[in-house]
Amino acid sequence: MPETMEPEISEISYSKNTDYKTWPGKPYPLGATYDGQGVNFALFSENASAVYLCLFDNSSDKEEHACIKLTEQTDHVWHIYIPDMQPGQLYGYRVDGPYDPQNGVRFNQHKLLIDPYAKAINGKIEWSSAIFGYPISSEEEDRDLIMDTENSAAGMNKSIVIDSGFDWEGIEKPNTPLHKTIIYEVHVKGFTAQHPDIDPELRGTYKGMAQPQVIEYFKQLGVTAIELLPIHHFVNDKDLDDKGLSNYWGYNSIGFFAPYSEYSSSGNMGEQVIEFKEMIKAYHQAGIEVILDVVYNHTAEGNHYGPTLCFKGIDNAAYYRLVEDNRRYYMDYTGTGNSLNMLNARSLQLVMDSLRYWVTEMQIDGFRFDLASTLARGLHAVGKLSTFLDTIHQDPIVSQVKLIAEPWDVGEGGYQVGNFPVQWGEWNGKYRDSVRRFWKGDESQVGELANRLSGSSDLYESTGRKPTASINFITAHDGFTLHDLVSYNEKHNEANQEGNNDGESHNLSWNCGVEGPTDDPDIIELRERQKRNFMSTLIFSQGIPMISMGDEYGRTQHGNNNVYCQDNEISWFNWNWDEKHQAFYEFTRRLIEIRTSSPIMRRRRFFLGRKVHGSGVKDIRWLRTDGKDMTKKDWNSSYVRCLGMQLNGKAMEEYDERGNQISDGVYLLLVNSYWEDVPFTFPKRLRNAHWDVLVDSYQPERMEEDKLVSEELTLHSRSLYLLKKVDRRKKKHKHK
Repeated sequence: MPETMEPEISEISYSKNTDYKTWPGKPYPLGATYDGQGVNFALFSENASAVYLCLFDNSSDKEEHACIKLTEQTDHVWHIYIPDMQPGQLYGYRVDGPYDPQNGVRFNQHKLLIDPYAKAINGKIEWSSAIFGYPISSEEEDRDLIMDTENSAAGMNKSIVIDSGFDWEGIEKPNTPLHKTIIYEVHVKGFTAQHPDIDPELRGTYKGMAQPQVIEYFKQLGVTAIELLPIHHFVNDKDLDDKGLSNYWGYNSIGFFAPYSEYSSSGNMGEQVIEFKEMIKAYHQAGIEVILDVVYNHTAEGNHYGPTLCFKGIDNAAYYRLVEDNRRYYMDYTGTGNSLNMLNARSLQLVMDSLRYWVTEMQIDGFRFDLASTLARGLHAVGKLSTFLDTIHQDPIVSQVKLIAEPWDVGEGGYQVGNFPVQWGEWNGKYRDSVRRFWKGDESQVGELANRLSGSSDLYESTGRKPTASINFITAHDGFTLHDLVSYNEKHNEANQEGNNDGESHNLSWNCGVEGPTDDPDIIELRERQKRNFMSTLIFSQGIPMISMGDEYGRTQHGNNNVYCQDNEISWFNWNWDEKHQAFYEFTRRLIEIRTSSPIMRRRRFFLGRKVHGSGVKDIRWLRTDGKDMTKKDWNSSYVRCLGMQLNGKAMEEYDERGNQISDGVYLLLVNSYWEDVPFTFPKRLRNAHWDVLVDSYQPERMEEDKLVSEELTLHSRSLYLLKKVDRRKKKHKHK
């Protein structure tokens, strides 16, 4: 085994260009802070022996024109102030200390490092052996124990000093109530990369996303919030780069304060910050919130064989969870090589400072935390009372925005759906699986479906949470699109160049009879109906619905359920619609209109299932096909595939913002996942009533008002219906 090497005498000139006038500076705030007269630099490193600030004139510079030693240190923070320095200055750090990987220490002064608090980062990494802290060309298993002495400055990203000033023009955040929220998950580049009405130079950028026609699209659809896939500055992995692919999704963060520079339309020398703020302002002006998908659970530096870009070279043992009895290796709860050390106060501070920055400086409305169970882990397991969650709850800024957890990771005990505390919403994976199983036609699904339709009280009510804790989704960026969910039984990820071994194999999908594209009109019709069933179920379920980009028209990825590396037409939004696309979009838009105008579809509290005083009617009622209440035997029966849900809006005990009681009508949601038609008999109290047919997934164009219904209604095979009882007294009063 190679011996650990002590640092050699560096070829970098630490006395280079010492003409800069410098002051001691301050340890707070961390990062580079321009105050109008100069810049304060502050960097945390508890175990470093020396820190050097490196200054560059251009992003293409192969070496710094100045390398200034920081002599001031306060509470493990190294700091310096340079008067007269202006925004736009490129910089990085070199950090000295022992190179002792077996004890978790990986300082290497030959490697230029990104500032963890950089508000802007330029360009892409130009991959070479110099980017790694050890000799990557070696084939020895223990090669990471040997320190590499190549200068990495030429190929490394540079941090950028910015001026944080911006005129928001008094435009405030929409502050949409949780129960009124409808989320649309979207990729900044993918959504506009092929938009025919946007200037080609703006496609795939923050400015492209801020164009009026894009914002109008979301307004017409009816969503209240867009959830952006990661925009924190991320790294395109070397392995993908070598294959001619790229990290399209962006779950490979390295800059928790910096918007990704490649989404800037005008360059990457700090303009990305202004463009991002302009985008947020445009959405807020339109009344639409912006939620960020954030990846604080790991970084782009990977495992012990990964590159040295930032945290690894600044203070490896402070920023990362290391294996306790072998600190050469990283704890990997994420499947990506490392896990951020949320047990360290400075790492926790980094995340909290980042969150506050995006809320205050960038005006973000909420966060979706990728693999949030990793962040919640205490010493050994996931804990609801972990330091991270406690810190967020007591924070007066972060606690007031929308907080959404992806409540699982790949570690032991990482599946934590239903276990996050109050104030948190969760991606409800049980909802996704239940709805997929039901419409696929699996046995014994009606009981589980009833829980999901009514807000998943079995998961959230006992802990004091509300239906809005459930972020309901059927598809997301990770997995099949809705169209592919009904078109493929198997994943088809060959384009990823991993032998189709990547991506989830257990998709609960059904191709309706043929794998992939088909000309069979019956299969095409069934697939379209299944999509209508899925989307209707999603929109009419209690909780917060989330639509995945393009599902509203039927976007396909041709069976690829893991397009993380496909920055091309496979993953991009296709704006060239045919009649089926347009029809499904209009259908989706109508569903959202119904939800938005129906308070009982978006309750703030769980159903009571109790009788209303003096009427003998419940606020929610589950019906068999004979019109009678479901029994315990029915719930446990394997063959039952039909279910009726009666919602009585007149029994609601909810109030609006001004204390007025909210009321709604009586609805019937009827679902049939059986492959044959089934007759449904109306309950005695509802027979011969007049009904508006709001949704019929078998005949999507059907919208009948004031239809007199006799005792029975035929539920066609694999179909969904939403009926609303007509209040005859209101109708008569209206006509007077």
